[in-house]
Amino acid sequence: MLANLLIGLREGLEASLVVGILIAYLIKIDRRDVLPRIWLGVGLAVLVSLGLGALLTFGSYGLSFEAQELIGGSLSIVAAGFVTWMIFWMLKTSRTLSAHLRGDIDKHLSTAGWGLVFVAFLAVGREGIETALFIWAAVQATGASTLPLLGAAIGIVFAVGLAWLSFRGIVRIDLAKFFAYTGAFLIILAGGVLAYGVHDLQEGGALPGLNSLAFDVSAAIPPDSWYGTLLKGTINFSPATTWLQAIAWCAYVIPVIVIFVRIVLKQSPRPPAVARVPTPESGLAANGTR
Repeated sequence: MLANLLIGLREGLEASLVVGILIAYLIKIDRRDVLPRIWLGVGLAVLVSLGLGALLTFGSYGLSFEAQELIGGSLSIVAAGFVTWMIFWMLKTSRTLSAHLRGDIDKHLSTAGWGLVFVAFLAVGREGIETALFIWAAVQATGASTLPLLGAAIGIVFAVGLAWLSFRGIVRIDLAKFFAYTGAFLIILAGGVLAYGVHDLQEGGALPGLNSLAFDVSAAIPPDSWYGTLLKGTINFSPATTWLQAIAWCAYVIPVIVIFVRIVLKQSPRPPAVARVPTPESGLAANGTR
């Protein structure tokens, strides 16, 4: 539930900030008449995201076990890829997102303005589709259906409220730190979803090594214990992990987290250099006198 709450919070905050920027700019330039087009795009994006979630949930009914595992494993790997792309996309565009959105608005307002429906749909739909796909993968991994959805819903509601408070000036959010911390956690989470997808493909017969375990700590961390459930629900940890799962997790998490940290450190503002005030002693030393 905690992992899905974080997904809902991050994705919901991104979408809410985008919608807030669009609305605030239209109000600033006194074009409230086209605000319904923004809300139309948002509504269509929400419907598409919900439709995708329903399709993923009910679309595999009636298929064989192997087919379900192959579909589930493939979509889990796709979900991990989407989340990875989302993390680095936000790192790259967070500083210029507002200017980019304002440019889109100006371009479409020069015509009839119906392009704003597409702008809002694309901005919110991207986050919604990623959320639906990743939440579905998390539901498949944990085997639960209610708690992941509840956690995501709580995260989205909290994100909308946080964005509203931010635009009202009541709360100040350090977005750079927020996306850095949540991004690091999501990389670990995506690694777990990737490993789970590999396990599904092994069960479906597409990949070998289902019975070749890298480790089995089920005795120390029973899957049905509270801490086993917690680890499963937060980072998709499996007490019995195959070699192929472990290799896939390490091959993904280690390089991605290294690249992520390097980008974050590179983008972090450096403290201004402090000018050294020369002292009489240093001046004398520089002249070679005492």
